Amino acid sequence: MAAANMKSVKLRIKSIQNTMQITKAMELVASSKLRRAKEKAEASAPYFSALRQTLINIAAENTDYTSVYARKNQSHRHCYVLIAGDRGMAGGYNANLFRAFETESREKEFAVLPLGRKARDYVAQKRLECLESEKMMVASIRVSDCYAVARQLCALFRTGEFGHISLFYTDFVSLMKQEPGSSSLLPLVDFKNEDCAICGKEGEEKKKAQNLILYEPSAEEVFDAIVPEYLAGLLYSAVASSLASEYAARRTAMEAATDNAGEMIDKLSLYYNRARQASITQEITEIVSGAEGSNG
Repeated sequence: MAAANMKSVKLRIKSIQNTMQITKAMELVASSKLRRAKEKAEASAPYFSALRQTLINIAAENTDYTSVYARKNQSHRHCYVLIAGDRGMAGGYNANLFRAFETESREKEFAVLPLGRKARDYVAQKRLECLESEKMMVASIRVSDCYAVARQLCALFRTGEFGHISLFYTDFVSLMKQEPGSSSLLPLVDFKNEDCAICGKEGEEKKKAQNLILYEPSAEEVFDAIVPEYLAGLLYSAVASSLASEYAARRTAMEAATDNAGEMIDKLSLYYNRARQASITQEITEIVSGAEGSNG
């Protein structure tokens, strides 16, 4: 190997080492943030689950509600709240979400309310109808922000601008598994049978207890007051789950990148050392041959 090529390989090794330091640092940062995000996601899940089950039970047992949130309106347009990441370098996290979203929204008339920088970039790139919302980073979204978005969604449904409102996000299943998921928000008839069927003896007891509930001032007013609370709770839970998923995906991607960089460095170092050894051997051979020629 020529000296110039050996120098090129050495520079390549140095470049990969620098990249490896960056990916390792990003892996550690993602791992640190993941712990907090995972705790938040797990803490919010029981609240959402209990509130969702309560609303589904009420909607199922009180079919005479005149609540605007419980019945369909005349619009066929869909509104999707799309929660994506704030940054890239997270493997297929954002790409998988957008691919699933495109399948879900195909052949539908819809608009998107994006949350997260990557969601806003995606909507702009695809030139989709976008609902104006505060440009919030997912990592900085608070409960109060979710209430503001929930009020906006309720207003859009009440005025009949949209007939269906849904949430699209990434569900945090485990550290190694994150799945794009969706949940219907409004009207309640869209989701009341989504994986929440009541069955068995326990279900019958719940039904009997429910029929004894009295609402003051009225069931409809209580119901209308609960729905925005429910939407805010669901949004916050989905944000927490999405954030944990993003950090988990980034940690996995950076761990893989660090391992790959290490393998590349090992291969290049072996190649460099063998070439260097061959070059030295060649030089020694030339010196010996020259000495023998002089003696002859």
